[in-house]
Amino acid sequence: MRRVILLVIDSLGVGEMDDVDAVRPHDKGANTLKHVAEQSNLNIPNLEKMGAGYVVELDKIKRVEEPIASFGSSNLAHFGADTYQGHQEIMGTKPRMPVMKPFIYYIDKVERALTDAGYDVERPDPSHPYLLVNGLVTVADNIEADPGQNYNLTAPLDYISFEEELKIGRIVRENVEVGRVIVFGGRGVTIKDILNAVEVKEGDITGINAPKSGVYRNGYIVRHLGYGVNPDVQVPTILKRAGYDVSLIGKMADVIGCDGAEYMPMVETEGVLDLILEKIKAQDSGLIAANVQETDLAGHSQDPVRYGEKLMTVDRYLPRIMDGMNDEDLLIITGDHGNDPTIGHSHHTRERAILLVYGRKLKTVDLGIRNTLSDIGATIAEFFRVAMPENGASFLNLL
Repeated sequence: MRRVILLVIDSLGVGEMDDVDAVRPHDKGANTLKHVAEQSNLNIPNLEKMGAGYVVELDKIKRVEEPIASFGSSNLAHFGADTYQGHQEIMGTKPRMPVMKPFIYYIDKVERALTDAGYDVERPDPSHPYLLVNGLVTVADNIEADPGQNYNLTAPLDYISFEEELKIGRIVRENVEVGRVIVFGGRGVTIKDILNAVEVKEGDITGINAPKSGVYRNGYIVRHLGYGVNPDVQVPTILKRAGYDVSLIGKMADVIGCDGAEYMPMVETEGVLDLILEKIKAQDSGLIAANVQETDLAGHSQDPVRYGEKLMTVDRYLPRIMDGMNDEDLLIITGDHGNDPTIGHSHHTRERAILLVYGRKLKTVDLGIRNTLSDIGATIAEFFRVAMPENGASFLNLL
């Protein structure tokens, strides 16, 4: 039986995209891998063996004579540089341009839709735009992201199931066009705790201060519902419906929706990699997809040394991952955007993502610069001989 191990090293960019001058001039000069290598004691011999030195030209990253994997990079087809959108693109979604509107713009429409669906909907504070559904779920602006980018649903999960909250979230998603509707909750809190964490930002942006509410502390669950994202045309759901097992590990479990998949959330890098090893032993076929998040967190902290440390942790695990593979398996390593810790700001950077592809029976070729991250999803689909996702061109014929 064949398997694909998809490892997304969050924010592992390998150079600015050609359009940064026009769309993100503050990302000019970004090259996450190169600058992390320059400003840390980076030692990644296994990624070097896979061909990393052919993707980034730098003395500190060795270019081996005979790489064991195919190598290249992928342009981002999604707008900006976003973890959620990057992962949807990887899985085969064709990115669509969302709108940026504060919740006040949609509140009347959302309230009507929820009421029509049989929910009890109220406005706890008529002077500020947020909703309370069935006395247990708030619908409001996300006050951490750029204004109007995302909306949050927050719930105390001792009093309502996450599945019921998710039903409410899907109705909200159907009636708004912002980038994400984020549905989450936790245990050990009440709706009073959540309402006590309401904050109003400039421009009447009203939302829940999630850390203050306490929802992160115990039993936290989250699901991201993206604009224009249909799991039915993404490779995890296609595989699951074709009878294959699908495991989603780390942040992958938060950002990818696939009914019937095994969700294994984890933040710690070693924990994510250990779960990959466990699934390689236990899962006979299908997709094992994981995200290493702590590299991205180091980028946000503008800490190239810590970024390098997390990347070296991944590198140390690679021999064990490869040893656990059989002759039919495929290992794909990629990123989802960049997050250059030396760029001068703490946000993601719009960069091409690294692409390394290993299999014991495969040729090793230069994959060049792919047009979209969706080529990965298309390649996985062709590898399993299932229906193709919405977007992407397979490169399996090159391997």
